[in-house]
Amino acid sequence: MKRAIIESRPYLLLSLLFGISYFFVKDGNIPGMYLMFWKGAGVGFLAVYALRRAHNFEGKLIAAVMAFGALGDALIEIDLMMGAVTFIVSHCVAIWLYARHRRESTSFSQKAFAALLIPITIFIAWSLPFDRAEAPSIAAYSLFLAVMAAMAWTSGFPRYRVGIGALLFIISDLLIFSEMGFLENSRIPGLTVWPLYYVGQFLIVTGVVRTLRKEMHVPNP
Repeated sequence: MKRAIIESRPYLLLSLLFGISYFFVKDGNIPGMYLMFWKGAGVGFLAVYALRRAHNFEGKLIAAVMAFGALGDALIEIDLMMGAVTFIVSHCVAIWLYARHRRESTSFSQKAFAALLIPITIFIAWSLPFDRAEAPSIAAYSLFLAVMAAMAWTSGFPRYRVGIGALLFIISDLLIFSEMGFLENSRIPGLTVWPLYYVGQFLIVTGVVRTLRKEMHVPNP
């Protein structure tokens, strides 16, 4: 397994290296530009991994999802709005990907969960900030986030990898918004936001790529 990752998936290994290590250096004394690169590299190498491992159009789409995510990771350190807009682009590309890859049969409970996920996510996000002037923009962003996750959950990609990864993304962002509210002085967001986000992105890209390679009849060594 280790040899397969090193020889066949070096970009996945690099992503893990930057993604895991960023958690331990993010609160250190590293200069801002270097820290931005470090943060963006975790998901950035997931984009390269997707581009190298899946060679069809859907592979390019999931690579774009990760690339815009990585750019958002970096830009959010400069300007919150710039980062949010970049993530919205990432979510829109992901929605397009999941719409192209619909599940043939979805149970009532799965459809109901996806349908309820959207208003519940938006309502929670809207209710979190103490400054109510920030609530509308947070709710607007959360709409794209929630639709992305709902589409992931009902797509033809593995639910317990891609679907769960999208749910972790939601939880991560809600924890960010909670820093504007009841977790303003808590250490919980600082300890959980990045791990939940990175693991979510990792599950999404590996689940999508593995499925695409199976459809192209390419082995996954």
